[in-house]
Amino acid sequence: MEVFWFIPTHGDGRYLGTSYGARAVTYSYVKQIAQAADELGFSGVLLPTGRSCEDAWVTASTLIPATKKLKFLVAVRPGLMSPTVAARMAATFDRLSNGRLLVNVVTGGDPVEQAGDGLFLDHDERYELTDEFLTIWRQALQGEEVDYEGDYLQVKGAKIFYPPVQAPYPPLYFGGSSPKAQEIAVDHVDVYLTWGEPPAQVAEKIDIVRKLAAAKGRTVRFGIRLHVIVRETNEEAWAAAEQLIQYVDDETIAGAQKVFARMDSEGQKRMSQLHGGDRSNLEISPNLWAGVGLVRGGAGTALVGDPETVAARMKEYTDIGIETFIFSGYPHLEEAYRVAELLFPLLPLTKPAEDPSEPSKTSFLSPFGEMVGNEQVPPKKQKEVSHLAHQNK
Repeated sequence: MEVFWFIPTHGDGRYLGTSYGARAVTYSYVKQIAQAADELGFSGVLLPTGRSCEDAWVTASTLIPATKKLKFLVAVRPGLMSPTVAARMAATFDRLSNGRLLVNVVTGGDPVEQAGDGLFLDHDERYELTDEFLTIWRQALQGEEVDYEGDYLQVKGAKIFYPPVQAPYPPLYFGGSSPKAQEIAVDHVDVYLTWGEPPAQVAEKIDIVRKLAAAKGRTVRFGIRLHVIVRETNEEAWAAAEQLIQYVDDETIAGAQKVFARMDSEGQKRMSQLHGGDRSNLEISPNLWAGVGLVRGGAGTALVGDPETVAARMKEYTDIGIETFIFSGYPHLEEAYRVAELLFPLLPLTKPAEDPSEPSKTSFLSPFGEMVGNEQVPPKKQKEVSHLAHQNK
């Protein structure tokens, strides 16, 4: 199991739907989040893309020297980027970060936003363009000289002179819930992503993609994008979920849902259908809460509960094939620590490679909290002992 975190370049705060409790997303702040994720043992971080965000490539590039092991899941945008320019960017980032790039293929789902960026294709046309983009991108990064003429893209003598560290290219991640998107995914990608739908719906989607991939002689891994609200008790976790949306009013919900309704993204439609804009019944599956999606586009659900409960719900997803969890929580700096401290001891995590500059014995010396009376190491409480016992099973 891998767990990723999130760099909130489109805003952060203690509450949704209000400027109260918000915080400035400065370079200092995103660096704090990235360094926390790196030190705490998250495998990587996702950076969002779109006009409501700081540019993902520029932001991620500034975080390379601030981190040591952390991988960066950064978007390429077919139709908004040249495939060969995008390939050079990927190769450069991968080399300068010593192989820490993961590539998120984002076709886009908001026609209004895309028109502002100069792209005027319908849903299926955008995925056909994505197919052509990835064909050129992959061939170029594998060292081929590419001549290609498609319905949307054309290159002649395309080359990448400086190869990426990761062979044959940095892994491709892709999310798309429509049949057209899934057809394109199985031709190209390494990891197929879904937003946090109930396990039965995710299982159905995974089964479709597996069969499509098998028919083409390929295998695909699977990941899920979720928020998480974990506290020491279930009661505290659900109270935190309610506090997160305590300033969200009906007018704010209606405005957000109007924007989501104009989108032609099948994934966004599925997210919106989970709650229907109604805040009266947001637990759509055991411990799966749709409150975030009332006002946030894209990933709109959260796992809510105490550490044992959240770990059990994660296992339900791993049992159907999910290997990578891309989490976030508000505010992202503090919640990164909560997740690592409360949840990580219960998970079979794939550990990032050790940094040779750090002494391996450090983990045996800490953490233990603040010294008691200046000379006594705090004793472990029963809950700590039970977590460690569970981890060692």
